[in-house]
Amino acid sequence: MRILYIDVDSLRPDHLGCYGYGRNTSPNIDALANLPGAVRFEQCYIPDAPCLPSRTALWSGRAGYRTGVVNHGGVASEPFREGPGRGHRDLFDRTGWMGALRAAGLRTATISSFGERHSAWHWYAGYNEVYNPGLRGMDVAYQATPIALEWLGRNAASDGWFLHVNYWDPHTPYRTPEEFGDPFKNDPLPEWLTEDVRLRLWEGFGPHSPQEPTGFRDFPPDSRYPRSPSQIDSPESLRRWMDGYDTGIRYADEHIGYLLEALDRAGVLDDTTIMLSADHGENQGELNVWGDHQTADPITCRVPLIVRVPGVGAAPRVDGAFHYQYDWAATLIELAGGAVPENWDGAPFTEAFREGRDEGRPYVVTSQNVWSCQKGVRWDRYVCLRTYHDGYKDLAPVLLFDVEADPHEQQDLSGERPELVAHAMGLLAEEQHRLALAGEHDVDPMLTVLREGGPFYTRGLLPGYLERLRATGRGAGADLLASRHADELARLRA
Repeated sequence: MRILYIDVDSLRPDHLGCYGYGRNTSPNIDALANLPGAVRFEQCYIPDAPCLPSRTALWSGRAGYRTGVVNHGGVASEPFREGPGRGHRDLFDRTGWMGALRAAGLRTATISSFGERHSAWHWYAGYNEVYNPGLRGMDVAYQATPIALEWLGRNAASDGWFLHVNYWDPHTPYRTPEEFGDPFKNDPLPEWLTEDVRLRLWEGFGPHSPQEPTGFRDFPPDSRYPRSPSQIDSPESLRRWMDGYDTGIRYADEHIGYLLEALDRAGVLDDTTIMLSADHGENQGELNVWGDHQTADPITCRVPLIVRVPGVGAAPRVDGAFHYQYDWAATLIELAGGAVPENWDGAPFTEAFREGRDEGRPYVVTSQNVWSCQKGVRWDRYVCLRTYHDGYKDLAPVLLFDVEADPHEQQDLSGERPELVAHAMGLLAEEQHRLALAGEHDVDPMLTVLREGGPFYTRGLLPGYLERLRATGRGAGADLLASRHADELARLRA
C-alpha cells in the first residue's frame, strides 16, 4: 500500500471549491475530490485545537484529555508522564498512528517543520524518516515541495510506504511570494462580510480582532508581509487580508498539483491512497477572530478531509456523518491491514467506508485551551460553546448557533433555546465521563491550564490590553473584561 497524506495548516474547508467556495482557490484539491472513488467528508472534526493539541491527538489516536496535550506552552503542552510503568518505548511509539502503520508493514516518512516549531518531540515517534525544512513553520511551499519530489522520485514506484507532506502557506503571516501575483483581486469577497459587519467588528475587541489582527498590540507597517495588513481598518485592507489567506491556499494547491503529477509520472497515481486534511480550520471574522484558530467552534475545529483509496468505490461521493479526524486514522490502519491499538479514542468505520455508507458519531465534542478555554458540542444542526476563559474576547459563557442557517455564527440562540443548551451540556458531560473512565490520569488538563493562569497566549497580558482598549475608544470592552476577570487583575497587580 502506498499512502500520501497532504497536511495543509490552517485550511478551513469552506474556502475550497469542492466544499462550495466561490473563488477558485483549489483546482488540484477539487480534482482530487472528483477522482473515481474519492470521498469528501463534510463533518470531520479535530477533538483538540489548535496545532500542537490537534496533531498530537491525530498521531496518538487519543484526545488531549488523555494525552495531556491541550496547550502551546506550560505543563499542558507536554504529554502526561507515564511513570514507573513506562517501558523501553513510550506510548506514542508503541501505540501511535505511525507505530501502527509500521506494524502493518509500511515505511513512514514526514516532510514537516511542525515538531521543531512546537518542540513536539513526541510527535516524531514511529517515523522511519524525518525531513525538516528547518524554518519552524515559516517555510513556504517551494521549500518543502523539492524535498517531497526528491523522496517520491526515489520511492514512489516501490510499495509499502506512508509519506506526510506538510504545507503552511494559509497560516499567518500571509507570505506567498509576490511573483505569484493576486489571483483574486477581481473576485468578490464572501457575501456575509459586508461593510456593516466590518464596522461592527472593528469596534469589538480581542486578540486578532480588526484593530489588532496579529495579537494584542500595534505592529509596524506591512513591509515584510504585504499580504498581511497590520489592521483591518477599511474595505481595502479587508480585501487584502482575505486575498492573502485565499492566495496562500491557491499557492499550496499549486504545489499539491506537483505531488500528484509526480505520482502520475511514476505510474502509481491510481495505485496510491491519497488523503488531504488540516490541523484545524481558521476563523476569518467569526466570533471576531481574524486569521487565527482561537475557539472550539466548527470554524476552528472542522477540517477538510478528502480521501481516495484505490479499489474502494467507483464514483466520487460525499460522507455527511460526524467523524473525529482520528476516526479516519483508525480506518486507515485497518485498510492497511493493521490493528487499531486498544488505547485509541479514534474508532474505525472501515466496513461503512468500503460499502459507501455514512456511518459516524451522533455528536462530537471539541476543545480549545491555547487562546481561550472552551468546549464545543456539535450535533444535528447546532453547536453549543461553553467558555471557561474567554481569552479576552467577547465570548459569553454559553453560546448556541444554528450552523446550517447561520454558518458564520452571527446570531446567538442560547437565550431563545434553553432546552438545546441543556441537551448540549448533557452531551458534554457524557463525553467527559467517557474520557475520564478511559483515561490513565486523574487530571483534566484544561484545569491545569486554568490554574496556570489561563490560555498560554493571553497570560499576564490583560492589564496592558485594558489600557490599549481605553486608548482606542473601546472603554466599554475594557470595563466588560475588567469585570469578568476581577480576580485575575487583582492577582496580576498584587
